[in-house]
Amino acid sequence: MKEQENVIIYANALKCLGCHSCEMACAVAHGGDGSLVAAVTDQLPLHPRMKVVASGEITMPMQCRQCENAPCALVCPTGACRQADGQVQINEDNCVGCKLCVMVCPFGAITVRRAAAKDHFSATNQGVAQKCDLCVDWRKKQGKTETACVESCPTKAISLVDMKTYRQALIKARAGELAQSQKNITLALRGL
Repeated sequence: MKEQENVIIYANALKCLGCHSCEMACAVAHGGDGSLVAAVTDQLPLHPRMKVVASGEITMPMQCRQCENAPCALVCPTGACRQADGQVQINEDNCVGCKLCVMVCPFGAITVRRAAAKDHFSATNQGVAQKCDLCVDWRKKQGKTETACVESCPTKAISLVDMKTYRQALIKARAGELAQSQKNITLALRGL
C-alpha cells in the first residue's frame, strides 16, 4: 500500500503582514495547556516551532516543509526523525540532541531545545530536536481541524494543504500563465 503524501503548511508571502501572530499561536500551542494566559501565569517558556522571516520587502512564515525525501529523517542516527502518517515527525523520546537534523535541514526549520528543567545531576543539556509537528496533539486536544498558525493568521496567508490540492492549484495557475502568454504572442504576431 502506498504511503500518503506529506501535507504541507502553505504560506502566501503576498498576504503575509509580518505580524508574528502565527509564531505566538505556535508557541502557545506547544507550551503548557495551550492558552497564552496559562503559559504566562505559569511562567512557561514560549518557543515557536516556526519563524516569520523578512527578505527585502516580503515577510513569510518558515517552518518544516514536510519534505518527501526528508534529509533529517535520512541522517537521524536514532530514528527519532521519521516519515509517518503523511508528515515528518520527531519522536522526542528517542532524540539524543545530536543536531545532525539541524545541520541538514535546508530550511533551518529544526531547533534543539532543552526538554525539561535542567537536572543539576545531569552531565548533558538534555536537548531534543523540535520542529513544526502540524499541531497534531494540540488539534486533537482542542478538537480543531486547523493548525494554530493557520487559525491565528489574520489575512489567511497560511493554510494546511495536501499535495494533490496544491498540484491542482499549481497546474491551474501555470495554465493561466501559458494562456496569457499565448494571447500576448498572438497579438504581437498580428502586429508584424
